[in-house]
Amino acid sequence: MENSTNENEKALLPAGENNNTLLPVSSDFVFKLIFGDARNIDVLAEFLKSVLRLSEDEYSHLTIIDPHVKKESEDDKYGILDVKAHTKNKKVIHIEIQLKIFKEMQARVIFGQSKMVTEQIKSGQGYSVIKPVISIIIAGENFVQDDNEANNTRYHYQFRHRTEDGIEFTDLIETNVLELSKLPTNEEDTDLWYWMKFIKSDDKEVLNMIAERSPQMKKAVGVLKELSADERTRMLYEAREMARMDGEARVRDGIIGVAKNFLNLGLPTEQIAAGTGLTYDEIESLRT
Repeated sequence: MENSTNENEKALLPAGENNNTLLPVSSDFVFKLIFGDARNIDVLAEFLKSVLRLSEDEYSHLTIIDPHVKKESEDDKYGILDVKAHTKNKKVIHIEIQLKIFKEMQARVIFGQSKMVTEQIKSGQGYSVIKPVISIIIAGENFVQDDNEANNTRYHYQFRHRTEDGIEFTDLIETNVLELSKLPTNEEDTDLWYWMKFIKSDDKEVLNMIAERSPQMKKAVGVLKELSADERTRMLYEAREMARMDGEARVRDGIIGVAKNFLNLGLPTEQIAAGTGLTYDEIESLRT
C-alpha cells in the first residue's frame, strides 16, 4: 500500500477517499455495481463495443434489465449478479463473471441461454419474435481448451452455430468467453485489453493508466474508487464474500464426507478422485 499519492492520482480520487484497498472488479458484486447501473450505461456500452461485433446503432438505446440483485430462492444468500441488457433492436446481452470454472459450466451456460430464448415467447406468439441472445462469460480460470500453440496469447473466444468452414446456421445464440488468466501482461493497443485489465487489476497506478484510455474508462475507475471508499458498500461486499466462502466450505465438507465413505467401501483412489474432484494427495490424507 502506498503511503503517498502523486498529483495525477489525486486528480482521479473522489473527495474524501482514503488509502483503503480497492474492491475487486472481478467480484460479481462489484462488477454489477459498476456495469449494471443505469447511470453508467455509457461505461457498459463502451465495454460491449470492445467485445461484440454489433452495429453502432445497437448501442444507441441500450437498456439494463433488472439492475437489482435477485435471489433464486429464499435460502439463496448470494443472489443473481449477472448483468443483462437489451440493445436498440432488443437483442439480449448477458454478462456474468465466473472466477472458478466447474465441469458442468458449458451445460449451465447453454441452459441459461435456452431460458433467455424461451422466455421471449408469450402464449400465441410465433418463433419470429425471438431475438438473439449473446452471452459474455468472464472467466477467472482457463475455460476454453485451446491446444493450438499459435493461440497462446488469445483470451477472447466467440462461439456461434457454424460449420467447420464458417457457414452460419443461426445467430440466435452467441457465447463470448473472456479469460482473465490468459490476458497478456504486456500492454496491447486494444480497448478490450484495457477493459480486461480494469477487471483484473486492483493496483491504483495501473488503474490511473487505464483511466487515460477513454472518458468511459476514466469514469469506471472513478466509480470503483467511490465504491471502495463507501463503508456500506464495503460491508455488503465483505458480507457476500463471507457467505460465499461459507457455502464453498459446506460443499467441500460434503465432498470430503463422500470421499471418506468411498474409502470405507474400499474404492480405489482413482475412482474416488474422478467422482469427487479431490486430488490424489487429498484423498490419501483422508486415509489417516
